[in-house]
Amino acid sequence: MVGLMEDHSSWDYLSVDHIKTPASNLGVVSGANNGSKEFSVSLDAVVPDDILERIFTFFPIASMIRATAVCKRWYGIIYSSRFLWTHMSPQRPWYFMFTCNETAAGYAFDPILRKWYDLELPYIVKSCCFVSSACGLVCFIDNDNRNAISVCNPITKNSKRLLEPPGETLPDYSSIAMKADRLSHKYSITVAKSKQIPGDFARWDFSVYIYDSWSDTWVTSMSEVFIGWRGGDDSVICDGVLYCLIHATGVLGNVNPRHGLIMYDLVGRSFETSLMQTSIPVPCSLTCGRLVNLKEKLVLVGGIAKHNRPDIIKGIGIWELHEKQWHEITRMPHKFFQGFGEFDDVFACSGTDDLVYIQSYGATALLIFDMMHKQWKWSMKCPVSKRFPLQLFTGFCFEPRLDITT
Repeated sequence: MVGLMEDHSSWDYLSVDHIKTPASNLGVVSGANNGSKEFSVSLDAVVPDDILERIFTFFPIASMIRATAVCKRWYGIIYSSRFLWTHMSPQRPWYFMFTCNETAAGYAFDPILRKWYDLELPYIVKSCCFVSSACGLVCFIDNDNRNAISVCNPITKNSKRLLEPPGETLPDYSSIAMKADRLSHKYSITVAKSKQIPGDFARWDFSVYIYDSWSDTWVTSMSEVFIGWRGGDDSVICDGVLYCLIHATGVLGNVNPRHGLIMYDLVGRSFETSLMQTSIPVPCSLTCGRLVNLKEKLVLVGGIAKHNRPDIIKGIGIWELHEKQWHEITRMPHKFFQGFGEFDDVFACSGTDDLVYIQSYGATALLIFDMMHKQWKWSMKCPVSKRFPLQLFTGFCFEPRLDITT
């Protein structure tokens, strides 16, 4: 199956610290003075800040990081210029892949330069965590301690441990979703917790908590009891609405499809309508589902289950939600599905802008789907290698930015 993938022999990777390599010598303008003397002027000395800002807006983020090492002036312009970051060319999201171990080290893939960068993130002590990202920031919730939530900028390493959210300290299921404002850099984090009511197999408590970075506080937004359904570990915010996947528990009989979608308006925060009354089913029977925000449009990436075998995956589909109706965008061509080798019924998937990344937990192969061009493509080979048969890998995507802090 490897032969179906791209030739990975030319992959390259650099440490993020090594991206800051010294730039080549600046050009020198030479001219004649009365035909007898030469004088040299650094281009940096004659180019004003506003022109440099406009030049930097065309740089890929990796080139911009290198430019910060040239001199203090360039460093200051890149890190402090609001014009630069509001007018720069669109930056495609990077994908950070890491393995199940006790370190926070991994590799980030740059789809523009098609290179992997050695990267270590703060606050990730192991891969068992839930992740969401927005506008250059990434938030993590630890799987062992669901109240341990952190936010960081993966590029600058600026990070923060948040106050513990209210509610159940040991929920059975949790999901996290993040939203950030590109102008003010304020952000909010939504945590959805699901806990089975003691002694009642049919009833599950579902609660939503919202963190606001401006006030540095949590609020309990809503709580509802589900019958025969529970929350899961996947949620996303699109255009002010929180979307969460829910799962049938099976206590009320066989339900097909076994997944559903609930929506909660984070702006209105109405308590009058039950979330279950407005829920909608997924487009077909799925082994698992992943929710993605692509330019404020909700996209579902799901493992399509075999007929009468809901636990066995036969392919992967992508759908977009329009007014509570699912519209199929594409299905993964079989040659790419086979290119993963052995594919479990669940998989890692995340995306932003126009890119969707799909990764098998059991391998380092990374597949990219471009929504704009409707094109599938393998990434360059990741430098991390599989050291033993049961080793697992996971990952998430984020927008690389230098200007936003926690």
